[in-house]
Amino acid sequence: MGQVMFIVWRESVEALLVVGILYAWLKNGDIAARRGLPYLWGGVVAGVVLAAALGGALLGFSELLSGDAQTYFQIAIVLIAAVLIVQMVFWMRKHGRTLKKDMESSMQGNVQSGNWWGVFVLVALAIAREGSETAVFLYGIGLGQQQASTASLVLAGVIGFGLAFLTFYILQLGGKVFSWRRFFQVTEVILLLLAAGLLVTGVEKLFDVLLESSDALASADWTMTLTAPVWDTAWLLDDSSTAGSLVSTLTGYRARPALLSVLVYAAYWVVICSALYRKPKPQAKRQPAV
Repeated sequence: MGQVMFIVWRESVEALLVVGILYAWLKNGDIAARRGLPYLWGGVVAGVVLAAALGGALLGFSELLSGDAQTYFQIAIVLIAAVLIVQMVFWMRKHGRTLKKDMESSMQGNVQSGNWWGVFVLVALAIAREGSETAVFLYGIGLGQQQASTASLVLAGVIGFGLAFLTFYILQLGGKVFSWRRFFQVTEVILLLLAAGLLVTGVEKLFDVLLESSDALASADWTMTLTAPVWDTAWLLDDSSTAGSLVSTLTGYRARPALLSVLVYAAYWVVICSALYRKPKPQAKRQPAV
């Protein structure tokens, strides 16, 4: 439930940021710019419809599958969700500072050329991107929370959406403590932890399926080593308890982690930290022409 609420909150804030930037630019512009407002709201509706269509397609396609095919499809979605979360974090780190400038520049070009459908497409694609990512994330998260009821997941989504509006309002007021920069810094850490948890869950489920389908693989010594618990911290924080379950779903914590889970978790953070702190290559200086 905590994962669902966080994802809906974070993605909704990003969508509201996009709409807020474009709305403010059009609303505060001249008469020609304000003509684009209906296209802006039309793009919002279209983006939401596209995202909902993707969510429906995911559920529908999953229902068409059965047995191992459905299991592998669900595992694939969990792993894809983990990759998309990481991709989203790095995309925002790269484009976050220039997002407002880039969107306003694109909007200005559409207004000057009278291309109102360009405004519609720009907004629709932006909203559809956020919404489709949310659909994939929630589908993957829902598979890892099969014990949760549909009502609790829907409630978590509604709460997350409400918190997004409140957060957007507070961030619009500005402030040195709770600013847009601080918001993205904090949430990207939580997102990376969430992606780590999804990755570990997906790999664990995939390995379990492979073991069930092969007796020879299940009885091999090396598989027994990979599935054996490395440590037991249930005395400190049991992942089956209320608090432990929340930490587990948000970070991938395991009270009795198998060696496979530990290796996957460690490898994930090695790759992430290497990418985050990698220094850009210095560009070679051109030699002056003689």
